[in-house]
Amino acid sequence: MVTRGIRGATTVTHNNEEHILKETAVLLQEIVDRNEIQPEDICSVWITMTGDLDAAFPAKAIRQLDGWELVPLMCALEVPVAGALPQCIRFMVHVNTAKGQNEINHVYLNGAQSLRPDLAAPSNS
Repeated sequence: MVTRGIRGATTVTHNNEEHILKETAVLLQEIVDRNEIQPEDICSVWITMTGDLDAAFPAKAIRQLDGWELVPLMCALEVPVAGALPQCIRFMVHVNTAKGQNEINHVYLNGAQSLRPDLAAPSNS
């Protein structure tokens, strides 16, 4: 097994706790489903969000999920680059896996699909 990074990003329409927690949970679930992973496979999750989002810590949504209590989570502020996508939450999920780099499915949802249109596959749901 090796450790791989899985990228993900989404946007919210409102800077409030409900939207931030909901979209964080949706993004995490898509990453888990598309990559067929379990919390036990996760080394850590690095979460950033843009400075215009300050109503909640996205990690709160993950810590409330069954089986995710022991997964190390870290939130940080995204680099404030002029013209960057607003109201954006980004993930870097470090996972232990036997999959090759080309088998990893990165997930970009909502407005974040514009960040990596080459990787923004439609949802399998």
